[in-house]
Order: sequence, then C-alpha cells, then structure tokens
Amino acid sequence: MNSLVYEKAYKFAIRIVKAHKYLTQDKKEFILSKQLIRSGTSIGANIAEANGGISAADFSAKISIAYKECLETKYWLSLLKDTEYIEEKAFKSIYTDADEIGKMLFSILKKTRINSNQ
Repeated sequence: MNSLVYEKAYKFAIRIVKAHKYLTQDKKEFILSKQLIRSGTSIGANIAEANGGISAADFSAKISIAYKECLETKYWLSLLKDTEYIEEKAFKSIYTDADEIGKMLFSILKKTRINSNQ
C-alpha cells in the first residue's frame, strides 16, 4: 500500500469537493464542475481499490485508471480556468497538486509494469 499517494489523493478529493461547491453555488456552473468532481474524486477511490487488489495485475490496472483520471481532472481544471470559472491563482494551486499526484502515480505504474515483466 502506498499511503503517501493515497493521502495526497484524499486531500485532493476534499479540495475538488470544495471547488465543486464553489462552482455550483457561487458561479452557477453545473456541467464542467460535475465532470471535475467525478474525475477528481475518482483518483483516490481507484488508489483505494488498488490497495485492495487481489493481484499485482489488479493493482497495476487500478493505478493506471487513477493516473488517467488525474489527467482528465487536469483537463477540466484547465478548461475551467480558460473559461474564467476559476482564477489563475486557485488554478495553479490545485493543478500543481494534481500534477504531483499524477507524477507519483506514473512512477508507481512504471515500477509495477517493470516488476511484472521480470
């Protein structure tokens, strides 16, 4: 179990939920924010599933999904920034967190794929 990436993803999910609340309540934006909350909270959920995986292949598959959800989340964040629903400062902060989690997941994924090929 990689608890550091799980903890970061969990804290990130909390930020995503708060961003969704802000977007829907203050900005009255419902479409993009729904996509953001789905992908942004799915990262940690998939890491949790990976940690309970029944095999190395199962673990790797769930980490792969978490990584892809992270990439999707970064897309929605960029779109929200470029359509002026979120300000640059908030965007940079949350995008940096997503980027860090993505790099961690990619590193785990590389290690699991390399180890499974040996």
